[in-house]
Amino acid sequence: MTDRALAVVRAGALTTMQDRGRPGYAHLGVPRSGALDPYAAALVNRLVGNDAGAAVLETTLTGCAVRPRCGVTVAVGGAPCPVTVDGRPVAWGAAVRVGPGAVLEVGAAVRGVRSYVAFAGGVAVGPVLGSRSTDLLSGLGPAPLADGAVLPLGAPPADAAHYEGVPWRGVPREVVLGVRLGPRDDWFTDGALRTLTTCAYRVSAASNRVGLRTEGPPLERARTGELPSEGMVLGAVQVPPDGRPVVFLADHPTTGGYPVVAVVREADLAAAAQAAPGTRVRFVRAR
Repeated sequence: MTDRALAVVRAGALTTMQDRGRPGYAHLGVPRSGALDPYAAALVNRLVGNDAGAAVLETTLTGCAVRPRCGVTVAVGGAPCPVTVDGRPVAWGAAVRVGPGAVLEVGAAVRGVRSYVAFAGGVAVGPVLGSRSTDLLSGLGPAPLADGAVLPLGAPPADAAHYEGVPWRGVPREVVLGVRLGPRDDWFTDGALRTLTTCAYRVSAASNRVGLRTEGPPLERARTGELPSEGMVLGAVQVPPDGRPVVFLADHPTTGGYPVVAVVREADLAAAAQAAPGTRVRFVRAR
């Protein structure tokens, strides 16, 4: 077993391939996609000497297990989780050497939702519109991992710098999302805007890569009826008929007809990506 590939032993609840995504195609109805926690994805790539945009595996809650067919340097980061090689514990958040035929087990997240797995050389599936990201909404890119699948690995970087460790963001117990009101905040009462920016919400179990759904006080409309479909952006806080805000994440639709009361700062969305069901969420006005 010397070819540069890995076999999927356990796909987990949802494991996808992600990189920086495919921005610039919203006019064609194609979402950006890409890693929901881009900081974690960039850091695991840095640990194994890759460019920050190399394709990594993004796991969801339950991790995954893979068997490289060649020796490869690997790093696991993002949501903290146990990591083993052939049953022996190894470091999370650091570069680890995995021998040919050994099983790398990425365990269930201890805190947070999404862990990231980088391999020296990156996962080398064919790009679609310039990206190797799995887009769950449009179906573009590689399919989510399945048990028994075989994925190619790229050539390891020549003379790449490796790092013993990097600073990791912690997973907050409460997620604070800075927002700028609009463009359709005038569709809501003054009381609804106060509710949005002063009351606490919780992450719904119905959340996914498309959007973070919330549970909490509904936002009261000042207008009836619906908007014609209009363009949507990453971080848009859309309010469906039940009044509970939905924060659009990387696989969001590019158009929508429900009013957008606010937009979350892009820098805060990585925290939203790591918010498990039940996590407390606050929306605050960005300065």
